[in-house]
Amino acid sequence: MLKAAPLVLRVLAYGTAILVSFGCLYPFFWMLVSAFRTSKAILASPLRPWPESLSLSVLSELAEIGGTPLWVYAGNSVLITTASTVLGILVTALGAYALVRRPDFWLFRAFRLGFLATIMYPYMLLVIPVYIVMYKVGLLGTYTGIVLFLAVGPIQFFLFEQFFQTMPKSVLEAAVVDGANEWQILFQVVLPMAMPVVATAAIITFLLNWSQWLPILVVSKSPATYTLPVALLNLNGELGVNFQGIMAMSVLTTLPVILFFLLAQRRVMSGMTAGAVKG
Repeated sequence: MLKAAPLVLRVLAYGTAILVSFGCLYPFFWMLVSAFRTSKAILASPLRPWPESLSLSVLSELAEIGGTPLWVYAGNSVLITTASTVLGILVTALGAYALVRRPDFWLFRAFRLGFLATIMYPYMLLVIPVYIVMYKVGLLGTYTGIVLFLAVGPIQFFLFEQFFQTMPKSVLEAAVVDGANEWQILFQVVLPMAMPVVATAAIITFLLNWSQWLPILVVSKSPATYTLPVALLNLNGELGVNFQGIMAMSVLTTLPVILFFLLAQRRVMSGMTAGAVKG
C-alpha cells in the first residue's frame, strides 16, 4: 500500500503537468487553425478545433502590407535582430568584464546601478526620451538607431558578470604574468571559457529582440525599417480587423523563434546554470 502511494502521486503529477501543457499550447494551436479560416468563420465559430478548408489564399493578402512587400519586413527582422544581438553581446561582455576587473572604480559601479534601474523602469516611459535622443543625434528613422536601442540588455550583463566572478583569479594572474594585456585576456582567455554563457546570452537577446515592436515603431519614420511584429500591427486597419491575416502573420512571426528555441533550449539551460552558480 505504501509503494502504491508514490505511484499514484507520480501519475497525478504527470497528469497535471500534461493538462497544464495542453492549456499553454492551446492558444498556439488555435492561432494555427485560425490562419486557415476566414474572418467570417472565426467570428461565427471561434472555438472550432479544425479549419473548414486548408486554403493558403491568405498568403497572397500578406504578400504586401501597407504598400511594403512582406520580404522587406522579414529581412529587417533578421538584420536588426542579428546586428543588435552581436552588438549587445559585445557591449555587455565588455562592461561585465570591466566591472569584475575593477570593482572599486566608481563609474563602473554607477553603470551597474544603471542596469539595475533599467530592469525596474517601465519600458513605456522610455518612449519620449529615446525619441528625443534619436532626433538630436540624427539617428531617427535609421537602422543604426534601432540597433543601438535594442543592443544593450541588463539580463545579459548580469549573466556575464556572475560568470566572470566565478572564474579563478589564478588564470587571469597567469595571463598577466605571461605579458597579456586586458584585451588579450578577455578575447583569448576569458571569452573562450565563457562560451556557454555567450551562447545563452546570444539566444536570449535574439529571442527578445525578435519580438520587439515598440522601440522600432518609435525610432522608425517609414515602413522601410519595420519588422514582422510591427507589420503585424498594421493589419488592424480603419476598415476593420483582418482576423485571418492576423493569425497567419502571427504564425509567420512566432514559428521561427519557436523552432530556434526548441533547438537551443538545452544550451540556454546550461548557460543559465553556468552564469548563476558561484564559487
